[in-house]
Formats: sequence, C-alpha cells, structure tokens
Amino acid sequence: MVASGLSAPIRELIERLGHADIMVGIPSFKNEATIGYVVRAAQAGLVQYFPDLRPVLVNSDAGSTDGTQRVVAETEPPDYIERILLVRPTNRLEKVSLTYPEVEGVGGKGAALRTIFEMAAALNVSALVVVDSDLRSIVPEWIELLAGPILKGGYDFVAPLYARYKYDGTITNTVTYPLTRALYGHRIRQPIGGDFGVSGDLVRHYLELDTWDADVSRFGIDIWMTTEALAGGFAVCQARLGAKVHDPKDPGADLGPMFRQVVGTILRLAVRNPERWLDIRGSHDVPAYGFERIIDPPPLEVNTLRLVAEFQAGSVGMADTWAEMLAPTTLETVLELAGEAGIRFDHASRRLGVHGGDTGASSGSGAAGSGPGTHEMADALAGFHFPDDVWSRVIYDLVAAVGRIERAAGPAAARKSATIDRYVAGLVPIYFGRVASFVIENRDITTDEAEERVERQAREFELLKPYLIERWKAE
Repeated sequence: MVASGLSAPIRELIERLGHADIMVGIPSFKNEATIGYVVRAAQAGLVQYFPDLRPVLVNSDAGSTDGTQRVVAETEPPDYIERILLVRPTNRLEKVSLTYPEVEGVGGKGAALRTIFEMAAALNVSALVVVDSDLRSIVPEWIELLAGPILKGGYDFVAPLYARYKYDGTITNTVTYPLTRALYGHRIRQPIGGDFGVSGDLVRHYLELDTWDADVSRFGIDIWMTTEALAGGFAVCQARLGAKVHDPKDPGADLGPMFRQVVGTILRLAVRNPERWLDIRGSHDVPAYGFERIIDPPPLEVNTLRLVAEFQAGSVGMADTWAEMLAPTTLETVLELAGEAGIRFDHASRRLGVHGGDTGASSGSGAAGSGPGTHEMADALAGFHFPDDVWSRVIYDLVAAVGRIERAAGPAAARKSATIDRYVAGLVPIYFGRVASFVIENRDITTDEAEERVERQAREFELLKPYLIERWKAE
C-alpha cells in the first residue's frame, strides 16, 4: 500500500468539505483549451441528474503552466448551471482545483488519480466519476451514465463503451481488450478508456492494494483500475457514451511511452497473481448501461509507412531481446514478417516518391506538401499481413517470459524490473507491425466492419489460451 502523500492544505480542504455523496475527478496537465468545457459538462451533469446528493468536483492538476487551473476556477459558477437547467439542487456544488503531490517521486495521470481516490475515500463518497480533461464530446449525461449504475444498480466499476474510429484505440484493440478478455473472462471493450465510474467500496480497495508502481502512477492507471476490479471480484458493467472525441494520437508517432506503461502494468499484474486467471476459460458479455447511440466517430490518420519501417528496424536492433522473450517458432515467424515489412516499405517508398526515413507528416494527413495520406500508404503496402494467431502467441510468449523473470531467484527487484521494461520496449516495434497490418487490411471497410476484425482477434486469444497455460507451466 502506498502511503498517503496529501499535503496539509489538501487535508484542510477535505476537513472543510466534510462529506460528499458523489465526486467527479478530472486529472489534467496543460489542458487549457479543453478543460473548461469538461468542467461545465460535469457540473451540469451533477446538478441535473443528482440534485439531491452532495456533490464535489475535483481537478487534480500536474502544475500546468498554461492556465489550466485558472480556467477551472473561472468556469461558470454552479448557480449559473442551476439557472440554465432550471434545477434547484438540495446541496451546493463544491468545485476544487489543486496541484497533486507525486507518488514516491513519480508524477502522471495515476498520481493525479491517487489524490482523487484519497479525497473520495476521506469524504466517504458513494460514487466517483473520472473523466479525461481533453474531451470534446462529453455531455452532462455522461455523469449519469457513469455514476447511475453504481448508485442505482449496485455496480462497483463502470467502464466506458465508446464508438471509436477504426484506427483509434490501437493499444486497446491489439493488447488490453483481447488480453483482459482472455485472462479474466470479461468482455470489457474499453479497459483503458480513460473515463470510469467507481464505487466508494472499490476506491477503498484500490487504496489498500500493494500493486502500485511507477507505471501505475503514469498511464498504467487505467488498466490497473480495470484489472484490479476484475481480479477483486467486484461487479462490473459498461456505459454507452457514444463517440469519444479527444486529442487523437498517431500510434507510430505518439504512443510509445503510453504503450510501455500500459503493457508493463497489465503484464506485471498478470504474472503476480496467476491464480486469478489460470483456470478461466472463455469469456462472457459485460452488461451495458445506457441507450445505444448511432454516431460516426471522427476519422484518424495513421502513418503506416512509419509503422512498417519501425517494425523492420526492430528486427535488427532488438533481435537479441526478441530471442529472449519469444518462443523459437514465434521468433522465426516474426523475423520473417519483419523482413517482409522491409521489402514492402522499399516498394511503397519508391511508388509514393518517399525517400529513406522521410515518410511524410506524422499524421499522414495527405495535405499539400505533407506526404501521402493513410489510405494511399496502406494501398502501397497492400499484401502485408500480420496474422491473428501469431500476434496472440507473441503476447502470450511475453506473459510467460515476464513470469519467468518475476519468479527467478537471485536477481534483485530493480534488475528484474529493468529486464521486464526491456522486454516491453522490445514489443513496441512488433506492435507497430501488427497495427500496420490492421490499417492495411481494413482500409476499404467501415468502422463497424473493422470492429468484427477486432472481435475475431479477441476470439483467437481465447482459443490460444491453452498455449499460454502450456508456456506458463513450462517456464
């Protein structure tokens, strides 16, 4: 269990507030452009849907220098929200913006949420809603959708269920969704969605756990929350939130650190508690709350040339690491795929007039002078295919390899952690190859049709779980 690091001013603030029934927590860092809208929507949701509860909104900020906390403080006051909604709530809405303390010297989204958890526990809230600070699609109803199942249905954990563009959420689609589903038997479609509802009981459970580490203090927090809720036997459901419009990221340009922290967290949790998943076979649906929404999510451009180039380069620079973490047959296949990726990249570069490592704009926007667009790149790379079963074996080999490292006698904890970090870093270029294959294969189909490809991959993870069990026992 991580000791509380709440400062004296925060403890004084908690004492002043005394008690709350429901809390909305918003972690932030340099989100001046978007956080005002998020705060307005959250305030409106608290007033409109929970007028009889005692509410509090907490912005936990990393010390932004762009005016993020100023925007929170200056966003329309609660009485303005009451007037436009024609609602007179029983209790005044309290709004707080603070700079969170680091957790054991580490800051990040998880550290921001740690402060929110501790405040929620101290105020004895029944429901905590967490929403991202870069949202452009949040509406007041999201607060009800994420808190309602807890306050009305007795659930402890509410995961988001978004409509996302076919190229968005690549870490979710390739790793966290299929692996969480296969390990723990629950089909939570967005286990790292960023927006959650958590019961007071689960908040207190989180604070008692000893699995918090540096990755959890950063971007590992979302998968940590989901995994610990499932492993702890808490009641889970999903909320249909519609499209998530936020600051999208090209997987080849922006997601490296997030990938390592998320994947490192899900692996460490899996190998520390194998009894929670070894006997689970198959999976089942998780209840979904809220009305289905028909909406087209905004498109996302992906630089597929960069992805295949990074995959091929990884086979050269990380070959020794791959040999340590992959089974021999898996390694042979992955090296063959990386070699093919290099050949495809050379052909596509000549066809598109791209030279060397210059693959155009990182977003592949296709604008004048910015290089080829996503579809054009994918067309030029057509034929490259990274099979579902090979990717499943790659992930399962990594689980087994991390388990071997964790169970090894002798090496100090820091040395083990460094080895695991090296393995996860070694997975990044293979992940790039897998994502490139997904974009190439799905370039001409709709988002709904691409979703079936994601489901097909998740079913492959389930079918190959005996392979994981065999590898686990062999290691």
